[in-house]
Amino acid sequence: MTETPKQIILKAAGLRKAFYHPVPVQVLCGVDLTVCRGDSVAIMGRSGEGKSTLLQILGTLEQPCAGSVEIDGQLVSPFNRSRIRNQKLAFVFQSFHLLEDYTTIENVLMPAQIARQPVHKDSPAYQRACMLLEQVGMGHRLHFNTKLLSGGEKQRVAIARALCNNPDLILADEPSGNLDRHTARQIHELLLHFSRVEGRALIIATHDQELASLCTHRYHLTLGGLGGFAS
Repeated sequence: MTETPKQIILKAAGLRKAFYHPVPVQVLCGVDLTVCRGDSVAIMGRSGEGKSTLLQILGTLEQPCAGSVEIDGQLVSPFNRSRIRNQKLAFVFQSFHLLEDYTTIENVLMPAQIARQPVHKDSPAYQRACMLLEQVGMGHRLHFNTKLLSGGEKQRVAIARALCNNPDLILADEPSGNLDRHTARQIHELLLHFSRVEGRALIIATHDQELASLCTHRYHLTLGGLGGFAS
């Protein structure tokens, strides 16, 4: 039986990035990357090699000096990158970036509010937010003030928030770097679940060898290029 080809969700070609202040630094030197639905991709490398910069370019938060990024068949440009980011992408950061004066459910609903969707208790967005918080083990903390949560709980809320608008691609920058080993493993399992089981794509910038070993693809970023691919 012929296997059905996987759908490409991200294609990057010839990405170059340089910074010129305070001194000229070439960070990316022609990076190519293709990611399909269901893929989990680990990008490893030493601090300062450009992992976060690459993730920001792939996530349309930063522009490359040269090269192109396609998301779900759409070439990213200054005219559509905000729309693509809002409709197709989600981010999970090491430092959570939660609004600590808001409750857990209010944080998870924030992407829906930004997209001007109804978020009242009977709305689809609210029901999805509740479902996601249950999935990440935070259903009992719906109306809890976020500033009172532990680091692991905050990261679970951040993952639920990232998935609120049903993104095609999740980008995670050292998502468990501030967590203890047990909690980190739980976070890894959650992220990988959404790529494996729900058919999303996942790209993680990480130093964690254990996390990288769980991904379907692994790359090493060094001297501005991606190498060391293993499947």
